[in-house]
Amino acid sequence: QVQLMESGGGSVQAGGSLRVSCVASGYTSSDYCMGWVRDLPGKREKIVDIDSEGTSTYADSVKGRFSVSRDNAKNTLYLQMNSLKPEDTGVYYCATSSRCNVLTDRRVSYWGQGTQVTVSS
Repeated sequence: QVQLMESGGGSVQAGGSLRVSCVASGYTSSDYCMGWVRDLPGKREKIVDIDSEGTSTYADSVKGRFSVSRDNAKNTLYLQMNSLKPEDTGVYYCATSSRCNVLTDRRVSYWGQGTQVTVSS
C-alpha cells in the first residue's frame, strides 16, 4: 500500500526558510515521479516534480527560491523553501505517480495528508 507522509511545515516570517520532507512507503519511490503540490486560497498549484531520472521541473512562482531533492536510499523527497513570501501560505502535499504529467490527477496518483506552511509579513 502506497503511503506518503509529509513533515516539516510550520510558520515563518517573510524572507525565511523551511524544509518539508516526504517519506514514501509501500513501493520503490525511485521508479516513479514525485513532486509537491500546494493548495493556496482559491487555487491548487503543482510547484515542482522530479522524475525517476532526477530531472526536476519548477513552477515559475517558485523558481529560484525552492529546491527539490530526493534520497532514494531513504525513499524520501525534500523541498527546501527559501525567501518565503506571504503568498506561499498554504497546504503542501507530496504526491507520486507513474508519470509527472498526471501527478495532479488524483485518480492516478497518490498524495500525502499535507502539511501547513504559513508565512507572515
